Amino acid sequence: MGDYRPDGSEALGAHVPIGTTGNELGSSSRQSSVLYHHLRQPPLNIVGGRGSWLITDSGQEILDATCGAAVACLGHSDKRVHDAIMEQLQKFPYCYSMFFTNNAAEELSKILVDSTEGVMSRAYVVSSGTEAVEASLKMAVQYFMEMSPKQPQRVNFIARKQSYHGNTLGSLSVGHHLGRRALYEKILAKNVHHVSQCYPYREMRDEESMDTYVARLAQELEDKFQELGPDTVCAFVAETVTGATLGCVPALPGYLKAMKEVCQKHGALLILDEVMCGMGRTGTLHAWEQEGVTPDLQTVAKGLGGGYAPIAALLVNRRVVDTLSQGSGAFSHSQTYQGHPVSCAAACKVQKIIRDDHLLANVREMGEYLGQLLHETFDKYAHVGDIRGRGLFWAIEFVLDKETKQAYPPSQAVAWTIHKTALEPEYSVSVLPGSGGIDGVNGDHICFAPPYNCTRDEIHMIVHRAFMAVRKVLGE
Repeated sequence: MGDYRPDGSEALGAHVPIGTTGNELGSSSRQSSVLYHHLRQPPLNIVGGRGSWLITDSGQEILDATCGAAVACLGHSDKRVHDAIMEQLQKFPYCYSMFFTNNAAEELSKILVDSTEGVMSRAYVVSSGTEAVEASLKMAVQYFMEMSPKQPQRVNFIARKQSYHGNTLGSLSVGHHLGRRALYEKILAKNVHHVSQCYPYREMRDEESMDTYVARLAQELEDKFQELGPDTVCAFVAETVTGATLGCVPALPGYLKAMKEVCQKHGALLILDEVMCGMGRTGTLHAWEQEGVTPDLQTVAKGLGGGYAPIAALLVNRRVVDTLSQGSGAFSHSQTYQGHPVSCAAACKVQKIIRDDHLLANVREMGEYLGQLLHETFDKYAHVGDIRGRGLFWAIEFVLDKETKQAYPPSQAVAWTIHKTALEPEYSVSVLPGSGGIDGVNGDHICFAPPYNCTRDEIHMIVHRAFMAVRKVLGE
């Protein structure tokens, strides 16, 4: 969808729903009934989209440099996906997965299983990444209860600081986004424990090599196992590449292998959360393909359906499935919209487009170009501390002082201010802000996650517009 350009030959009206005008849909023209995230800051109202561009009710054309939150991997309004959705709607829109299966869910699950070469032998399709994470936690517990003999003492989970795994109580407990946890801390699960992130920019010591840093993190995980009792740990949970909370930090070479070795030593499961970084975002369909490890359980979501319908999945390793098959023969969990036919049909088409249009190759090529341009443009800028990423998943961390790595005071809300500034008509680019990455309070970064089919021209525009917005906020 790289064929669309703002202010081009195609009329804006072609992308606005028939029978509507900006004034009818505009959030400023009437009192909204929507409970916005920020009640005192109504968001821009989007009435159209094409390719990498979003169109507001005022006619402003915004370059979507983040695909929302790394969701719209094909950009916006691909007719092939529209047609697949309509085809399924005309057959039937819904059936209850407790009683029935459907061809779209069967086909999507086969696509997912085949993409792992059968290492993950079943897919459990739900509606959001948070739901997939919740399902992974329950699956891990049930796995140990299905073993012979049962291991009911395995009730502890170990996850990582500065992580994010969702907003329901279980997934929020596993995550470590302190700002999101704070209000609910007293009701979060107490059987989840956290170890350090792999965050070399701030946490690798000057005297350490990458290997010694990884070894230290592995020892920290081992120490946590020993503290809790090795046979009480159910699973270790980690994002293969960290998402928006820390800002696109790839694992160092050997890190995930070292973490898995600790898990295997003590019989615990490895759960990899690829809700944000998976399904092609980092240049391979599964981010773990680049790490030389395979998970026991894996969550995927955003790039699975590309935003055309709410969808996510839990992928289950063959040995976990075999244990359940030889035990109760059922997963003690279900959801109303599990395996939703329309969502599955949309995701099937999205995945076929990624395959048929060779978009993973474009992710790798454009990702390399994006990283190169970010470094060329921002490396020498006084208030940029770190630039990191992989594929089409990059972040810039801002600092008050480059030498000391001193962060901006949280009161300045640097990342959010950059995001708001970038949306102004002068810049018209959407970047994803993140704060508190250092310790839950301090730290500012912005993320970039453009569509898999973006062009070099669009990458250049993204970096240029973002740089101009950053300069306006932080100065020369």
